[in-house]
Amino acid sequence: MDRETSSVVFTRSDGKEARFPLGDSPFAETSALSRLHVTPSFDGLLATTRSGDDIVFELPKSSSGEQLAGRLVVYLDQNQWSAVASARHDPAKVADEERDAARQLAEWVQQRKIVLPASSGHYYETTKRFDEKKRYALGLTVLQLSRGWQMRDPVQVRRDELHDAFCSFAGTAGSRNAAVFTLMPDVLHGHWRGGTPYVPPADLPPDAAFQHQALTSATALIDVMLDAERIEPGPDTGWAMANQQFSDWLDGVDRTSQQKRKSIDALLLSDLRTELAEEAHAAGGTLRQFQDWLPDQLFEDIPKLPTTGVFREMLHERHLNKGTVWRHNDLTDMVYLSCAAGYADFVVCERHMGNVLTQGLKRLRRPALVFRRLRDAVPAIEERLAGAERS
Repeated sequence: MDRETSSVVFTRSDGKEARFPLGDSPFAETSALSRLHVTPSFDGLLATTRSGDDIVFELPKSSSGEQLAGRLVVYLDQNQWSAVASARHDPAKVADEERDAARQLAEWVQQRKIVLPASSGHYYETTKRFDEKKRYALGLTVLQLSRGWQMRDPVQVRRDELHDAFCSFAGTAGSRNAAVFTLMPDVLHGHWRGGTPYVPPADLPPDAAFQHQALTSATALIDVMLDAERIEPGPDTGWAMANQQFSDWLDGVDRTSQQKRKSIDALLLSDLRTELAEEAHAAGGTLRQFQDWLPDQLFEDIPKLPTTGVFREMLHERHLNKGTVWRHNDLTDMVYLSCAAGYADFVVCERHMGNVLTQGLKRLRRPALVFRRLRDAVPAIEERLAGAERS
């Protein structure tokens, strides 16, 4: 699909071409895309920008299931993606060690040894930046190195965990068990957000319909990330203020640490009330079973849940730390990092949240493969890769 000639081009292996008018152009005026190319096997999408930059996305295969193929998942927090982008587009601003580490990560991606998944948090943080040039460089870096790999919406992951935990308690069927890091279309934002995913034409055969949906999803992800028009951030939900008030109150009451933890659990239960009710209903349980599950059995189950358990521990860690200051971005950090720590092989993030995350993982007796700098993470990843090759 070529923007400049406004045509769709079919090319045979012998070089012969057939060209058809594009009709209504799918390229918006602010779109950074110039050409889209897909092979007949539908295993990859190549997007070329108006600046001449290439982006390759792996595409999902509806019948092949898991496509990680043994690759390690390394989740980079937004500040780490910024460091990688600087190493690629403005290397003078990055220390030699970080630049070398960024280059090594990119090399492992190309060698299909690791994946660096993108999340909706990365899209949110990138597309709201004011400087168009820096926004493009950062978005391009995320797209080129993620190669279409995404982290499923972490709130949807949490909902799935709660759903499956209730299924186990109530003895009902219907475990969701969906891959958290995936190439599948329309997973960046969960169904709970109320959005309607693209639906392919009804007359397409199932395989063609899936390919059409996957191509549409992948193209939209690339186009949105690189669009010249900045996306305004959403409204303040009041979450930070509510948690600040709770922390201030907790600092002033004469209670033991264990009593304070129970108070924090009550706050978490209030936060999750809608998710719990909706997911228990979706699981097909009875009202009596739901009442029996809350709250005692729920809080026995939560430490076993990869994402929800880590999020709970991070909430405890922050509220129990006297004088904690809550900021608007803390919710984003905690939701995405708890999901990443629950399912990724390595997490690289900023120091403060990294410490909170590490403490939470230690309390849960889980491996804490969390690093604050790229150059700290690379040796650990290299050791794991070497061990996998030996085995």
